[in-house]
Amino acid sequence: MTASAGLHAAALGLAASALLALTVWAVSVPKRDVSIVDSAWGFLVLVPALVVAAVLPVGPRAVVVLVLAAAWALRLSSHIAWRHRGQPEDRRYRKIRRRNEPHFAWKSAYLVFGLQALLGWIVAAPLMAAVASPAPWSALDALGLALASFGLIYETVADAQLARFRADPRNRGKVMDRGLWRFSRHPNYFGECCLWWGVWLAAAAAGAWWRDVSPLLMTVLLLKVSGVPLLERDLGRHRPGYAEYAQRTPAFLPWRVRG
Repeated sequence: MTASAGLHAAALGLAASALLALTVWAVSVPKRDVSIVDSAWGFLVLVPALVVAAVLPVGPRAVVVLVLAAAWALRLSSHIAWRHRGQPEDRRYRKIRRRNEPHFAWKSAYLVFGLQALLGWIVAAPLMAAVASPAPWSALDALGLALASFGLIYETVADAQLARFRADPRNRGKVMDRGLWRFSRHPNYFGECCLWWGVWLAAAAAGAWWRDVSPLLMTVLLLKVSGVPLLERDLGRHRPGYAEYAQRTPAFLPWRVRG
């Protein structure tokens, strides 16, 4: 595979992700709900890798990587869509809407959906590299995909535990501090990071020098931007007992409870 062929395939992947984002944007306009972009996030990451697999000769790790990525995308998107069903637009996006009126419906095409397509393409970089590389399978692949599989299972269990907790009316207003949530306040984000650093190891085995951007971006977003900080502020204000839970429970890395 030549460098120009790889760049061409990656560009097609970006175009496909942008087309998907614009399709979801068109659905969001009459609904006045741009938060549906969150339900499409997994596929905005998966699509570039699928495009690369379709237009380039695939390497020895392609099938395993694509199956893992598809399982992640389907699980995440279905989980977010199920959680959002019947709900109004997420308050994060309502704030963005208020700051960008008038004509936010049009502006959201690039402020929200276009940006998500670009971020999804960047996150997909190690997937694309792992799919297309002809490098032989190695122990680093096995280690990376084992870590990624662990992360997928870990975040799936964490989300399922939280959903079960929320579904019980007796837990209304309470803090979830059971199961995996007993050992860290954001076990689903920990699992997500494990997944992307595992994919990074597979991309490293494939010889992709630019593979570092994706897991670093995901880690920064989860820990510093749109993940932990937003949830911590929101839960601290609206959930009695969360401050005490935060004092005794690590934020991210699972560890023993303090006190």
